[in-house]
Amino acid sequence: MADRYQTLMNTGVGRQVAGTVGLPVPERLRRHTPGDPVAHGPVLLGEAPGGHLAKHVQQALEAAGVEVHTTPAGGDARYAALIFDASGVADSTQLRQLQQFFTPAIRSLLPSARLLVLGTPPDHGDARRRTAQRALEGFTRSAGKEMRRGATANLIYVADGAESGMDSTLRFFVSGRSAYVSGQVVTLRPDADAALPDDWDRPLAGKVAVVTGAAQGIGAAIARTLARDGAHVVCLDIPAQGEPLQRVANGIGGETLQLDITADDAPARIAEHLTSRHGGVDVVVHNAGVTRDKTLAGMDEQRWDMAIDINLSAEERINDAVIPILNEHGRIVCVSSLSGIAGNRGQTNYAASKSGVIGMVQALAPELAQRNATINAAAPGFIETAMTAKMPFGVREAGRRMNSLNQGGQPVDVAETIAWMASPASAAVNGQVVRVCGQSLLGA
Repeated sequence: MADRYQTLMNTGVGRQVAGTVGLPVPERLRRHTPGDPVAHGPVLLGEAPGGHLAKHVQQALEAAGVEVHTTPAGGDARYAALIFDASGVADSTQLRQLQQFFTPAIRSLLPSARLLVLGTPPDHGDARRRTAQRALEGFTRSAGKEMRRGATANLIYVADGAESGMDSTLRFFVSGRSAYVSGQVVTLRPDADAALPDDWDRPLAGKVAVVTGAAQGIGAAIARTLARDGAHVVCLDIPAQGEPLQRVANGIGGETLQLDITADDAPARIAEHLTSRHGGVDVVVHNAGVTRDKTLAGMDEQRWDMAIDINLSAEERINDAVIPILNEHGRIVCVSSLSGIAGNRGQTNYAASKSGVIGMVQALAPELAQRNATINAAAPGFIETAMTAKMPFGVREAGRRMNSLNQGGQPVDVAETIAWMASPASAAVNGQVVRVCGQSLLGA
């Protein structure tokens, strides 16, 4: 369903009315289309004294064709991104460096611009350094709530030894691919063996991906985005969705696999299909899921079991079968939910399952790292799908407006996040859960 309020507020009359009475204006977000540059303008890069990440950032962005300024250009210069290396901030008194860099430049941002802070994980070093680095989270999340005109703010913690693995993550957060990701914190792990692609527009060329729940909505968008990035996609869904599933697969040159993932033989059938036809698998996306909402007082066993089995237990069983056949640089990406982080009335079963997905990601990340593979999750907030279009008007409008971008996300926003996690170049991204929610006002 079209967001009529957003359409109205982006007219001349709408903006005038919004300015007069103080209504939010949901900016039309800059999303990626094939052929787009990584950044739609120059990037201003700063660093705190003692920082060690800025040089890596500059090299990575310039290799991506981005114009990087290390001093303000002055005049009417406008920037697509402001990036600050705060890795040198060693105690709380040095946090002033953030204000000194961002305050003079914040009004020079283009629409749909990016604010990025880089630091070191606040789990090592002396107490003062850890304190100061943890403070970066509060700064970044608050900055995200102050951004205007479709701009976002995010924080990347780069562990010692992970500097060379920043390329994929920088490209994602600077570009239109991260349009609906804001207020997020990502930690890049060290000693990750990233495989930089020959063609950054097709980082999954030659890879095989399987996407569950691929017949419609977010799953179909994931399949299309992975195929755009070069993957051969096995589109999986239940037999009842066979016709739309075939349309998705035909549209991207993929193939279909029809089965119920909760069936006892489903894991073995998936593994056998991938092994016999492709010799293994590179990317596994757990997207299939259901809601069976009811308040706890009225929750019956059937509703409970269905949500838990489809959304969580089936994924665990499938992992047991596909992890042994993951190719080098294998990727498992899960779709969690904002409900799994913040909870939601009437969704004790669904929220438990999606919180369990987060637990599974965190539990399996060390094991996958030993295999030179990763597991991560995207956690969508309010996304414009056929399901949300059926919500009552008031609930739907609240979902759209209760975030820093004042609008719902699109299925492609979840898909772009998953494609970033699925890239062979994203080896440093492991055990991460990234909300795709426009920085929802619910939860952390």
